[in-house]
Amino acid sequence: MKVLEFVLNAIWLIFCGIWMAIAYAVAGIICFILIITIPFGIAAFRIAGFVIWPFGRTTVERADAGAPSCVGNVIWLVFAGWWLALAHIATSIPLFLSIIGIPFGWANLKMIPISLMPLGREVVSTDQRFGH
Repeated sequence: MKVLEFVLNAIWLIFCGIWMAIAYAVAGIICFILIITIPFGIAAFRIAGFVIWPFGRTTVERADAGAPSCVGNVIWLVFAGWWLALAHIATSIPLFLSIIGIPFGWANLKMIPISLMPLGREVVSTDQRFGH
């Protein structure tokens, strides 16, 4: 199973993982430059690490996430989440056009919720193959 995850992650990295990780890194750098938004930058870099190598991992809600995460997610959604979600959609379209890329396009669409609301979530290992 680990070999399959490696192969899927390597293909993912080439076709969309690197581009999406760069988009999240740019969002993170902008957040760090603005200083007050550093917590958003930390979340953006955490997601970039997940997006670059997603198979064999997933995200779960943190038990200690509360109202501040909810408010932060609304701010993130307005300023960065919507264009990152659009980037996931844009990179999934060419993947859906090829038969081999369909699972990768689907995995890309599954990442939209975390791109819209990343605060209060953490990345964990999983035995599920498609980054559920």
